[in-house]
Amino acid sequence: MQIVPMKYNPIDENSIKAVMAKANVVINLIGREYETRNFSFEEVNHHMAEKLAIAKEHGGIMRYIQVSGLGASPTSPSRMLRAKAAAEEAILRELPEVTVMRPAVMIGTEDRILNPWAHFAKKYSFLPLIRGGSTKIQPVYVVDVASAIVAALKDDGSSMGKTYELGGPEIYTIHELAELMYDTIREWPRYVTVPIPVAKVLATPRELLLNKVPFPMPVPTTFNLDQIEALSTDTVVSVDALAFEDLGITPRKLKGYPTEFLIQYRKGGPQYGSTVSEKVSRSWY
Repeated sequence: MQIVPMKYNPIDENSIKAVMAKANVVINLIGREYETRNFSFEEVNHHMAEKLAIAKEHGGIMRYIQVSGLGASPTSPSRMLRAKAAAEEAILRELPEVTVMRPAVMIGTEDRILNPWAHFAKKYSFLPLIRGGSTKIQPVYVVDVASAIVAALKDDGSSMGKTYELGGPEIYTIHELAELMYDTIREWPRYVTVPIPVAKVLATPRELLLNKVPFPMPVPTTFNLDQIEALSTDTVVSVDALAFEDLGITPRKLKGYPTEFLIQYRKGGPQYGSTVSEKVSRSWY
């Protein structure tokens, strides 16, 4: 297999058509959980996806996979998830045969949850938890999501026109997932509970200045205003949703191989670091 990156402009229709000209499959992975001064949630998560779907009609595309997000809904408290829901609606209007994948927060080597948490915990010796970490999520190993996409592409077309919610086999609270992170990096868990109103005050300055200063704002390292809104409600797979099992896949539990990349954060290397969290009763902290 040979992978050849091709440069294109996701907001230019001619550029999109050119890059898709010789393709027969489109897997749209474009998305972002924070805004920049150039691209809003709606532009990245909705409008770009809609442009790709429209451009598909001008080529020989046989399969289209739209990777959305678990919790995507017009009524979500999160602007990003509302934008993803709008993208799904727009694409289904253009391409009724599209397959929509809604992965939960993904865990893996370059993830944007456990990696930032571990980095923050090592740097500041604590981790902020919004609402005390009580929100429930259903994190999933990124390789399992990739396997689901491949399985859909290889089937007999039975996945066309369907939506799949891809969550891991276990539901965690944010606090429980943070405990898994601390246990893996062998550090004493230390938390600071941040009420939602306080978290919003801390996150608001970046949002206010985003389009008012002549330079890019720093990327939020722990949470942004939209993520705070998302944490006001649980995000788990719906009871009646199509899931991994309908694609013939058994998702893996997170503890073990899927989170071994966190070992890099152990002080002194994989065989070193404080093991106090493994020896002291949880009642101590």
